[in-house]
Amino acid sequence: MGLKLNTGDKAPDFTFDTPWEGGKKFYSECGDGTAVLVFLRYYGCPVCRMELADFKRENARFEDKKANLFIVIQSDPGRIASITRKEDWPFTIICDPDADIYGSYHVAPGGIIKYMHPAGLVAAIKATLKGFRHGKFEGKETQLPAAFIISPDKTITFSHYGKTIPDVPSATILAARIN
Repeated sequence: MGLKLNTGDKAPDFTFDTPWEGGKKFYSECGDGTAVLVFLRYYGCPVCRMELADFKRENARFEDKKANLFIVIQSDPGRIASITRKEDWPFTIICDPDADIYGSYHVAPGGIIKYMHPAGLVAAIKATLKGFRHGKFEGKETQLPAAFIISPDKTITFSHYGKTIPDVPSATILAARIN
């Protein structure tokens, strides 16, 4: 996947589909505000479903900072549209089943050791105990997460590449880093 993006780098623009709309441009959707771009794995992953629920519950932290949250998953847009509604989400879900956006941001899968890391197993148990069951497998199972904060001038002001499956900064941490 190449080098990682760092603070000060220009955020790549891209065209994306949500489960309900296609052909959207990232820069246009960001407008003149700050964007928070989080990469997870796929909708059927219990850990990712738990993360989505946490971001949904904590979305006001981003609204208070006048920031737009975008979450990228490897799921097929049509499949997600068939199981959830746009109105259920206070942020934008970006579907990237071919991992093109992951590639633009150099968000790579990890190997089996990172996939089987104890932190991932603990998170999977926690998610399951909270009622998040495993759904359809999609994308790269060993995909690692990442998070970026992007300023109105489309410069990255924060970047985090996860080292294990659950290594995603919380909404609290991300919101605190927004200027």
